Order: sequence, then C-alpha cells, then structure tokens
Amino acid sequence: MKFGIVVNEGPYTHQASDSALQFARAALAKGHEIVRVFFYNDGVNNGTRLTVPPQDDRNLQKSWSELAAKHGLDLVVCIAAAQRRGVLDAGEAKRHGKDADNIAPGFRISGLGQLVEAAILADRMVTFGD
Repeated sequence: MKFGIVVNEGPYTHQASDSALQFARAALAKGHEIVRVFFYNDGVNNGTRLTVPPQDDRNLQKSWSELAAKHGLDLVVCIAAAQRRGVLDAGEAKRHGKDADNIAPGFRISGLGQLVEAAILADRMVTFGD
C-alpha cells in the first residue's frame, strides 16, 4: 500500500509528530511505501535544523532526517507555513533578504501542490494533528 502522511503539529507541542514518525517506521517495516510526508501548519517546525533538544529527549528533526536518508523519503515543508514560522531554505532566505537558512537535511520546501499530488498517488492519506 502507498501512504501519504500529513503532519500538522510541531515536534514538541503535540504527540502528532511522534505518532507520524512511528507510523512511517511501522509502515516501511511492513513493506509499504511512503509517497510523501507533508509538513503543514506548525508541523513545518519539524523541518528546522536549529532545534537543540536536551540530551535525554528525543530529537524528532534528526529522526525524520535519518528516516528520509535511509528510505529515500520525500519530506516536504509547506512554503507558506514555513515562511510564517521562519523555516527557510537557501533560495527562500536569499529571495527574502535573510542572512541564513535553517532547513534540515532531507527536507525541502514546496507548495500545496505537493500535498495534492501525494493524495493522488497514495492509496491512503493519514493526517496527524489538527
């Protein structure tokens, strides 16, 4: 089965990101395909490389990046939601006159068309968070 995943909540404000990550791991372990993981609303905060959780806490950004690298996952951060929250790649930072970017490895910024395409390609869309 092909799954699309939508994450609507930030990494440390809600259980949604943890649950989505565990779902993705379980689906991949069972041989399913993840078409795309789309981070929307506060979920875009999963895609910043500047998070520094305490050593005894989980590092969700790093976990998403590692899962993407291992399985070739497409982690897409919504551009409009990302800009509102200060999550930028090099191109967006330059375009908006910012002196730095902070997108995490394995993540990319794109528009809602990527969410629509994932829904078309996937057998099931699973949403985590409000």
